[in-house]
Amino acid sequence: MRQPVSPDLSADDWDEIINPRPEETEFDRVVEAHLSRRGFMSGLVALGSGAAAMGLGLGGAGRAEAGSDRFPFTPIAAQTDGTVHVPEGYSWEVLARWGDPLFSDAPAFDNATGGAAAGSDRIFGENTDGMELFSIGNHQVIAVNHEYANRDVNLPQREGGVPEHADDVTKLQNLQGVAVFEVAKGDAGWEVVIDSPFNRRITHLTPIRISGPAAGHEMLRTEADPEGKLALGTFNNCGAGRTPWGTFLTCEENFNGYFGASDEAHEMPEDFKRYGISHDGWGYDYHKHDARFDVVATPNEPRRAGYVVEIDPADPNSVPVKRTGLGRFKHENAAVVLAADGRVVVYMGDDERGEFLYKFVSDGVYAPGADTEALLDEGTLYAARFLDDGRGEWLPLTEETTGMTKAEIAILTRMAGSNAGATTMDRPEWVAVNPNAVEAYCALTNNKNRGIKPNAGGDETPVGGPNPRAENNYGQIVRWRPDADDHAALGFDWDLYVMAGNPDVHEDARKGSENVHTGNLFNAPDGMMFDSTGLLWIQTDGKDNNEGDFAGMGNNQMLVGDPVTGRIERFLTGPYGAEVTGLAWSADRRTMFVGIQHPDAPFPDGEGRLPRSAVIAVWRDDGAMVG
Repeated sequence: MRQPVSPDLSADDWDEIINPRPEETEFDRVVEAHLSRRGFMSGLVALGSGAAAMGLGLGGAGRAEAGSDRFPFTPIAAQTDGTVHVPEGYSWEVLARWGDPLFSDAPAFDNATGGAAAGSDRIFGENTDGMELFSIGNHQVIAVNHEYANRDVNLPQREGGVPEHADDVTKLQNLQGVAVFEVAKGDAGWEVVIDSPFNRRITHLTPIRISGPAAGHEMLRTEADPEGKLALGTFNNCGAGRTPWGTFLTCEENFNGYFGASDEAHEMPEDFKRYGISHDGWGYDYHKHDARFDVVATPNEPRRAGYVVEIDPADPNSVPVKRTGLGRFKHENAAVVLAADGRVVVYMGDDERGEFLYKFVSDGVYAPGADTEALLDEGTLYAARFLDDGRGEWLPLTEETTGMTKAEIAILTRMAGSNAGATTMDRPEWVAVNPNAVEAYCALTNNKNRGIKPNAGGDETPVGGPNPRAENNYGQIVRWRPDADDHAALGFDWDLYVMAGNPDVHEDARKGSENVHTGNLFNAPDGMMFDSTGLLWIQTDGKDNNEGDFAGMGNNQMLVGDPVTGRIERFLTGPYGAEVTGLAWSADRRTMFVGIQHPDAPFPDGEGRLPRSAVIAVWRDDGAMVG
């Protein structure tokens, strides 16, 4: 996810200012074939029927007429205004926005101050992201991430949004994390059920159990937690996932930005460089008011963040669990699927330039009603290697392949992936698994450093394979099909479902693949979810200035893709400055819930009001299903 730690800088940009990558040395030789559209397309065609089926390089396959059964809507044009747009025959309304109450004792929203610290853990939090809806008996319960705080918006009374005292920090800590709340549809539409027994907030201050191979390791022990098994808080919760047994997986991404050092001369441990831990952090200033975030006082605390956290939405008294067996990195989401033999497979991307794509395969087998406690703790973590010939393999991260213990692999996963020789990727974000075919997709959102600079660990980022463009500002979606139709298999075939670009501006590889055209221009694919019919919903988080390389793309948006034909159409646009992220469906599939994050527009309340991230409900006016 693009977390704007300042108006003009993304999370990756901020990390590189703090920890500059070496300038290009041996990467200055960029192969011409990879830069030319012809070379890129011939590589796809060489992959065989998979690429052909996607309509890539084959004369515009996938350009079926709008309104066909697979796309029961008329695609909409790009937009640049401050509100949401959906197709004719569809409507939308706000379900919940930052500051809305989850409990009747929550304070009313204060537009002048963004609210006080008191009661900030009783409201809908900031910057909604990945979400899932759970049917629990006759109740519909949404679990949604609150990724980070917009300090200048959340602390409008502070110059530059800089916290001045501990109460400011507490407020920011409470606005982030996860919200779990019941929703119901009444005469007035969809509403949050205030005071539902399912409602809860999980914040930067919530006790969370640590499990798996890293639990109790000396690198996770602190003075407050000498056993290394109970952390406080979950951080920068980005994408999400759900398990077959009905729990919510929330993913910690840019956790590094919360930490800092009270001593400018403090010598940082070597692993902090790879994970972006710096002396100043990203301006949250937690470390100036809460010693837990001062790496001088608590040097192990950053190693207790960066995991997938499991939450039981059916039990508001349950303690969330950090599943260290799924690795520690900048988790985007966690896509869960069962292998052919019933083992649990979790696909995960590490959202940073030049980092890796992972999967976890459990040792145990899932059986409905059986104990699931060990399924996400005991298993093998793998990192992906993509070959230029359209084949790939999952590299096991073990003591033999990495030279690290199982606990070290869980805590220093990036180093393990480097040691094993995984492929550096163009910011692997959401993974989506097709419910109607044995295949998975990963959004590679962009990478301006491709072919220019190594990643933070010094791994090369050469042009090739699923990362075919140098200085990639548009992004692409890679797809793979595991051998023997088994997600636990070690080998796979891969191709590119789409390569975003702008054919109205460029004639080379920046033009994109042939299923990109004037009517569906987009950049930075990010969030992805499959619906029950097998259509792929693609959400974007990219440049929305609508100029230059990005002319004609408008605001960030949600598109729909057909995996069979390759066709992609625009369904929804967000307000200017916003990312469209997070998607879930009601139990009857007649409503979709969509997240609108960090709008610059005064959305949804209008001029003179603070911009507020929100979850909206979208439905067809004729009452038909929408996914």
